[in-house]
Amino acid sequence: MSGPRITLKWRPSLGLIVFSVLLTVLALPASVVIWFRALDNTSSRMGPIELGALLVALVLTIGIAFVLTRTITLPIAALVLRAREIGTGGRAAIQPLDTYGTSEIATLAQAFFDLAARLVDRSDYVQSFAAHVSHELKSPLTAIRGAAELLRDAEMTPEERRRFLDHIVADADRLDGLLVRLRELARAELPMSGGHTSLAAIAADLSARFPSLVVEFDQETNPGIALSPEVAAIVFGHLADNSLQHGATQLTLSAAANANAVSIVAADNGRGISPGNRALVFQPFFSTRRSEGGTGMGLDIARAMLEAHGASIALIQSQVGAAFEITVPTE
Repeated sequence: MSGPRITLKWRPSLGLIVFSVLLTVLALPASVVIWFRALDNTSSRMGPIELGALLVALVLTIGIAFVLTRTITLPIAALVLRAREIGTGGRAAIQPLDTYGTSEIATLAQAFFDLAARLVDRSDYVQSFAAHVSHELKSPLTAIRGAAELLRDAEMTPEERRRFLDHIVADADRLDGLLVRLRELARAELPMSGGHTSLAAIAADLSARFPSLVVEFDQETNPGIALSPEVAAIVFGHLADNSLQHGATQLTLSAAANANAVSIVAADNGRGISPGNRALVFQPFFSTRRSEGGTGMGLDIARAMLEAHGASIALIQSQVGAAFEITVPTE
């Protein structure tokens, strides 16, 4: 989908406007001199002072034209050209300009480069994500199709038939779980209204949803967190679910606040994360529980949802189990 189309009609260029204004400025002193010369009947020739004034005006006009060209028209033309190169060349074309002229143009160029980088990264992410989704959907669909064809064409005992039906149900559940995660990810990509919650509210919600997990929190440090209850429920729900799946029986929440942000650490007593997997935990579809139906999207959804609120999540070192630090800026 392209953006709004600009009506094709003649418009003056910035250079034409600048030089037209400068020529007008130059014409003013010349017109004054000619006017007073026309009123003075004693001599038809311009004097040295008049010629000097016109020469000074011409030199100043040329100097101003040079400055405006170097500081405005050329940087803007270069930025327009770079925008077209990025449109066809992608990230490789996101390069700094030779000159930016004014601070306003430099600020505009930096904002444009930041936006272009985000759009390119987003495009790459969508392509990679689409490939992963296609692969994740294909595997259970292929298994369901194969089991259904065997049930239709092959002679089976009741036990064999039941086993194949169980496989179909398991793969259908896997597809359903994947679709639920995709819906959550779609919600994470949308801007959400603000809100506030607290460690006490998060702990109470997790205790109700995960009764087999003991959720503890530091009641003495219970700062307000600039996340809506809905967002907090999704983010910390994924962390609690991961803790349970990795053998944890306890999840501890602690918080620390300063003038700029609130940091919440969620630590469990489970099996933890191996050194080889620490760099992979936030990658979409990475899961150590693939055979058990894990989708590997929980942490990616949590990160996307937090980033939509200007927050972040990181895996931190822990002597026991796994620990994640969530940093939420204060409003």
